[in-house]
Amino acid sequence: MVQQMMPMQDFPKERLVKEEISYTAKAAGFWMRFWAFLLDLLIIGAITGILVKPVFKVIGLSVNDGTWYAPISILSAVVYFAYFVLMTKFFAQTLGKMVFGLKVMKDNGEKLDWMTVLFRELVGRFMSNTFLKIPYLIVIFTPRHKGVHDFVADTVVVHESVFEQVKEVQLNTGTGKIRFTD
Repeated sequence: MVQQMMPMQDFPKERLVKEEISYTAKAAGFWMRFWAFLLDLLIIGAITGILVKPVFKVIGLSVNDGTWYAPISILSAVVYFAYFVLMTKFFAQTLGKMVFGLKVMKDNGEKLDWMTVLFRELVGRFMSNTFLKIPYLIVIFTPRHKGVHDFVADTVVVHESVFEQVKEVQLNTGTGKIRFTD
């Protein structure tokens, strides 16, 4: 038996069991996240250029070796991942996210723990970076603008001070209760 869904406003008011309005942080879209990530890459490049490359030059190691296993490449990767892990764990945002008013939070609203941050920033970013950064584009197509690294860690990037109204209605249909969320 196929049951037709009727729009929420078509249900009689006497069947209304509960109506609740709440507010939730608005998920950050692709472009906001893109500009924050670009700023983070500039900051990481500056850290590498100011701290790492001069040390390599002083001790006589090459800074121009482009292979992935070169000492400069390995140390640059360490700086890259350490930046994202430490900033996300201690501030729930990187400097790029701070500038654009974004932050990372768990889907369930709990505080970020080490395991969540490590999965998001190490495993998730490694997966996204391995495939030419193409998995970052999934942010465009998912409902809460989640990237692969967000799905891996059950996180979402939200605006710090922009909220969406969520209306939840519970109706008595005579055979049970139905919950709607706007």
